Amino acid sequence: MDRRGVAFGLGSVGVLGIVAACSRSGSAQAEQTGQAAPPVRSDLYVCEGCEATTERAPAGLTPSVTLAPPGTPGERLRLTGRVLAADGVTPAADVVIYAHQTNAQGLYADGSSESVWSRRHGRLRGWVRTGPDGRYAFDTIKPAPYPDMTMPAHIHLFVQEPGRRPYYIDDVVFDGEHGVDGAYRTHQELRGGSGIVRLTGNAEQGWSAVRDIRLERHPG
Repeated sequence: MDRRGVAFGLGSVGVLGIVAACSRSGSAQAEQTGQAAPPVRSDLYVCEGCEATTERAPAGLTPSVTLAPPGTPGERLRLTGRVLAADGVTPAADVVIYAHQTNAQGLYADGSSESVWSRRHGRLRGWVRTGPDGRYAFDTIKPAPYPDMTMPAHIHLFVQEPGRRPYYIDDVVFDGEHGVDGAYRTHQELRGGSGIVRLTGNAEQGWSAVRDIRLERHPG
């Protein structure tokens, strides 16, 4: 299931079909800082799993967190970025980002009994809250695609601005890897800007990636 409750088929389902099914906006928006503000999405809050964003009190969160402790099987990955207001310029402080991902086998495994989302999202999940500079960091492992290879390897991200309802943004996916091709680029929703990141580093010493986030404009 994706974050709006859309069921994906298995086996022969192509990545193009999956991404098209995921897209409600029907067109790509400007993703670079300083370009036109994103459109107001009437379906911004239509989101399966957004409730998990609120499972931790913002006051207890910091700008960085470890999703996958050292020794977790998989290639190490540090995901960083800045959160900017909808104007694409102003750093956004006190924004909660919730992340969850598959493990090195492509599974949401070893979840806890804390909540429905801790069970469904697995062990590799966590929360950060941006500081005055809007920066955040997740220390984790590189996720694997689902075993049926119906989607690219990805990290789910949800955001909650102070006093606002949470919403999802485009998944982090890895440029040039399985399923991240021209068709994927064409059908991005670009919620929060593009989630396609370029990896630097290597499998032995660890990877780094940057996913900057431009906050959405709110309906109403």
